[in-house]
Amino acid sequence: MSSPIYQAIKQLSEEKDIPEESVIETIEAALAAAFRKDFGEKDQNVKVNFDKETGDFDVFDVKTVVEDMELPEEEDESAENETPKVRPIAIVPAVGPNGEPIEDEGPKFNPKTDIMVSAARETLKSDAEVGEVIRTQLEVPAAFGRMAAQTAKQVIIQKIREAERIKLFGEFKDREHELVNATVQRREGRLVLIDLGRVTGVMPPDEQVPTERYAPGDRVKVYIVRVEMATRGPEIIVSRSHPDIIRRLFTLEIPEVAAGTVEIHGVAREAGARAKVSVSSHQENIDPIGSCIGQRGTRIQTVISELGGEKVDVILFDENPSVYIMNALSPAKVVEIKLDEENRTADVLVDEDQLSLSIGRGGQNVRLASRLTGWKINIRKIGETTAAFVTDGTESVVVESEESDGKVGESTEESDENKEIEEKSVVTESTDEIIEESEDEEAAEENDASAADEEGKEK
Repeated sequence: MSSPIYQAIKQLSEEKDIPEESVIETIEAALAAAFRKDFGEKDQNVKVNFDKETGDFDVFDVKTVVEDMELPEEEDESAENETPKVRPIAIVPAVGPNGEPIEDEGPKFNPKTDIMVSAARETLKSDAEVGEVIRTQLEVPAAFGRMAAQTAKQVIIQKIREAERIKLFGEFKDREHELVNATVQRREGRLVLIDLGRVTGVMPPDEQVPTERYAPGDRVKVYIVRVEMATRGPEIIVSRSHPDIIRRLFTLEIPEVAAGTVEIHGVAREAGARAKVSVSSHQENIDPIGSCIGQRGTRIQTVISELGGEKVDVILFDENPSVYIMNALSPAKVVEIKLDEENRTADVLVDEDQLSLSIGRGGQNVRLASRLTGWKINIRKIGETTAAFVTDGTESVVVESEESDGKVGESTEESDENKEIEEKSVVTESTDEIIEESEDEEAAEENDASAADEEGKEK
């Protein structure tokens, strides 16, 4: 039957979710600290063995047997107090031929943990050998005092907290680069604190989505970017803007991706606005894009909802860079692509009516395509030598021409709105003309009628 103190240790390990061995090691370290506080000597290496069955403990002085060596003689204390008659000279360490310091490779003797073989044979064990560890049991003369008990308590608290931190660090280190469910805890300045259960994660400003608002209590899925051990415990950095969030969501929502039948080759994302995902299938009878979209778009809509309405374009991956770039620029239609393999630059030719569509609003479409494919993409209309849009995947430049009047890079939505406004204005103008013509006709008829009446009266 186990002792009451062991039952308490077992309960503590279950509450804190740390191994029993760690708690027992903590108890042993605390008892050793208490013994050194009240009864220990300077050169004792105190170790404690705790018996969980009886609740008793044994105290040992542990020494390692080393070879005999000459120790430097201790200087007389009176000599230390004397005023030196000459100015002391700085001791310069020895250096090698190349200027590197020469370290003393001789054995060092630590009287707390080591004992020379001759002394060990005289006092501890007659047949002691070099390298042997000798454990000498020590007696506890009396109960521990108040200060020793306080020291043991502090050691136990410190060790248990340290064991908890190590346990949490190992748990979340294994979950690094994974998507987890969490709850928004609160805001501290520009930081958002995320409740991950037993620990709090931090979402820096650059890992937040600009269009999202994080209110306390909101449930969100976050991506664990990295886990580091800090002085106060594990520091967990989480993200809502990381591109791999989309990769993880596809794995969760699309069985073909989880099974490996459909492979995700790349993800390019502008968090909160739009993303492009390139996929391919390892089986000819499976449509990778259709598998990701789902019946009536149910699968992709789940991903979009989790991203807060962010648009996601799924394109087909191709080993041919020209075809891959053409797919990445969809929904725009490309006429021709010229590749510069050395500089990894693609010169894309499009029709005039496809220019705005290929560039996207603010260059978003071509910028995402460049990040996805890894190629610098230059967009220009057929018949023009100057590129209308230049990008390297991170920065983009709109090159305006006289013919474009600064309209290059507008989205199709804006152009459609302009067309609708023009059509409405045309309809309004034509309606006004019809009304004016009808009014003129009515006035002419009235004039004719009045003239006829006057002629009748005269007759």
